[in-house]
Amino acid sequence: MKLVIGITGSTGTIYGIRILEELKKAKVETHLIISEWAKKCLAMETDYSFDKLKSLATHYSDDSNMASSVSSGTHKTDGMIVIPCSMKTLSAIANGYDESLVARAAGVTLKESRKLVLVVRETPFTAIHLENMLKLSRLGVIILPPVPGFVTKPTTIDDIINHTVGKCLDQFDIEHNLYKRWGSA
Repeated sequence: MKLVIGITGSTGTIYGIRILEELKKAKVETHLIISEWAKKCLAMETDYSFDKLKSLATHYSDDSNMASSVSSGTHKTDGMIVIPCSMKTLSAIANGYDESLVARAAGVTLKESRKLVLVVRETPFTAIHLENMLKLSRLGVIILPPVPGFVTKPTTIDDIINHTVGKCLDQFDIEHNLYKRWGSA
């Protein structure tokens, strides 16, 4: 399996880190794109260096590299996850404004009818945010805000992060043990 992972400049870069860690464990080939604002959030929110983050991915392209392989539909992937997805990136994807590689790769994912998952990270949502989400949802995009599930009885921040990451992995049928499933012993 090959997935494109976009990390954009909304708080919550730990979600992007965790999914890359899990995909690496699952031996999934990843192509990472991280926006400039996400790099800033990474430094503010975590102890991870940019180099450490890049080392979690199989491949990396700068967000300004529009010549990257993932900017073309001829580059085969199984889909893309933008985690977290800023409202700026959501808007760019919803309106076909491919000014960054993250937005372009998401547009390619859509035009090639591949699975696209957006972990939208902002609250509260405005009507504009909701309209952009609805527009994309109608096109088959999975809108997956990081909303914790408390039926799993989380006791740590990691438990809450793992729930969202597990939900993303479920979208691609990638096995994991990040949270206890309903009805399991």
